[in-house]
Amino acid sequence: MQYHKRLISISVVCLLLIGASQYTKMVDTEFLPYSEQIPNSDIQIKMTPIKGGTFYMGSPNTEKGRNNDEGPRRKVQVNSFWMGIYEITWEQYSQFLDENAQNISKRTITLKDGSKMDVDGVATATPMYIDMSFGMGKEGFPAINMTQYSAAMYAKWLFAKTGNFYRLPTEAEWEYACRSGSTTAYHFGDDASQLNEYAWYKANSNEKYQKVGSKLPNSYGLYDMHGNVAEWTMDEYKESYFKNLQGNPVNNPLFKPTKLYPRSVRGGSWMSLPEDLRSANRHASSKKWKQRDPQMPKSIWWLTDAPFVGFRLVRPKETPSKQEIEKYWLSVMDDF
Repeated sequence: MQYHKRLISISVVCLLLIGASQYTKMVDTEFLPYSEQIPNSDIQIKMTPIKGGTFYMGSPNTEKGRNNDEGPRRKVQVNSFWMGIYEITWEQYSQFLDENAQNISKRTITLKDGSKMDVDGVATATPMYIDMSFGMGKEGFPAINMTQYSAAMYAKWLFAKTGNFYRLPTEAEWEYACRSGSTTAYHFGDDASQLNEYAWYKANSNEKYQKVGSKLPNSYGLYDMHGNVAEWTMDEYKESYFKNLQGNPVNNPLFKPTKLYPRSVRGGSWMSLPEDLRSANRHASSKKWKQRDPQMPKSIWWLTDAPFVGFRLVRPKETPSKQEIEKYWLSVMDDF
């Protein structure tokens, strides 16, 4: 009891010495979970903070099911960001699809550094050729069958609507968030027999995707990082990803796309085998995902044969500058 009293006394003295205002500054009151309300709707996107740090990206040679594009493992540094707790659902995505964004007048957004920028030219997706949910369900289910461009434009639309800068995660951010501090094949360990508690995959999905958040989350509070639907990242898929990384640790790596195919997808899906759900598993996009697309040239919006692909968003803790944001959106447009 005396020991605890002494600790309390020391804490009080320290608080008095540094001052209450300085003590408040030591606590990051801005980096907390929040829900982004989509304007003019009752739809929210729940975001959780992921504190940045270093981790070993990739898989060891001894990991069961390992592929050659998962190493050699590298020490990687990522900055702090918020990430969507769930994969983007049809309800959330439909807000974007239902709005004629091309006719929205310029919106002036005030950035964190106080600068202002106009956001316009946000295009909405072309109408679906078929039911892109393939009859698997929409209310509470993840949105699927969109191209990486379509997912990125949703992020731009949300930025224009809310003033908060959203984008797709990099491969490094995605794996860091998925691992949630783990070094094992899955965020919960190496035992694939436990997947049923955390993931929808080939063995338990009944040949369809399932409602988001209906399995257990990882230790960061993120649901469906393994399975349900695979998720787009910002990166061009490179088989030699790890060999091309520079630095120790590598700082916030991103391989900006220089061609349409392939792009990198992570997490595995309701169609996947257990080894394809591992934290380090990487998957490349393919032209075959547009096989039944009736448009010529093929649509930049829809993938008619990728009912296993969706996405979730991130928001960097440190908002990029106006120039960086403008450069980012220009680069996204150049990629397609």
